[in-house]
Amino acid sequence: METRDYRTLLVDSGDGIATLTLNAPERKNPLGPQMVNELLYALDDARESDAVRVIVLTGAGQAFSAGGDLKQMGAGDLAPKGDFADLLLRFRDLGKPTIARVPGHCYGGGLGLVAACDFAVACESARLGTPEVKRGLFPMMIMALLQQIVPRRELMRMMLLGERLSAAEAKSLGLLTDVVPDDALDAATAELAGKLAAQSPTALRLGLRAFHRQREMPLEEALPFLRKELFGILGTDDAREGLRAFVEKRDPVWTGR
Repeated sequence: METRDYRTLLVDSGDGIATLTLNAPERKNPLGPQMVNELLYALDDARESDAVRVIVLTGAGQAFSAGGDLKQMGAGDLAPKGDFADLLLRFRDLGKPTIARVPGHCYGGGLGLVAACDFAVACESARLGTPEVKRGLFPMMIMALLQQIVPRRELMRMMLLGERLSAAEAKSLGLLTDVVPDDALDAATAELAGKLAAQSPTALRLGLRAFHRQREMPLEEALPFLRKELFGILGTDDAREGLRAFVEKRDPVWTGR
């Protein structure tokens, strides 16, 4: 991945995994224009890098993100790429699986980022929620993502009461994939990321693209579209390698083509 002079973000990559860390732990990693802009750059770089197969998004310290930063102004040193809405939309176009690692507090816009990821692993002590209503605000943009995950009445409870959810409660609503003991968070995230990085990058890219495109289609449009996508993936080198490896009873060697 390209090296950039980030001020609010840490980027590390290796073994096919890019880890993006929101890095303002003294303020619980609030999401302001600069951090949002730097995330857009980092996600775009990860998308374009053949060496990156999986993206992990997390926060420094004992928080994922406390939500929006009402004090931060401007996008920093990098030319502006977009705003928070652009950031939420960017996850649909990455073509690579994303994991949210939640080490603690996760509220408001931070919860929107978790909802945008394909997987979310949290420690047992994590607390999540949409407290905006208690400040005279409302989780406007992130509700578009939350309503795709959380049942309507439970989402109303979240948004209208602004109460904190335990990690276990958040998992029961579908907001989290796994909840693990605090001291097992790194190992659980690494295990999941490693499993994803071992899959065919071609299958993941085409599968994720198809998933997001068909999601809003009526069934009569989705099925012909997915039939076409199936024929397309069958013609890839990775699909041919996967089928050969199955017949030959060996592990496949992916080329990403």
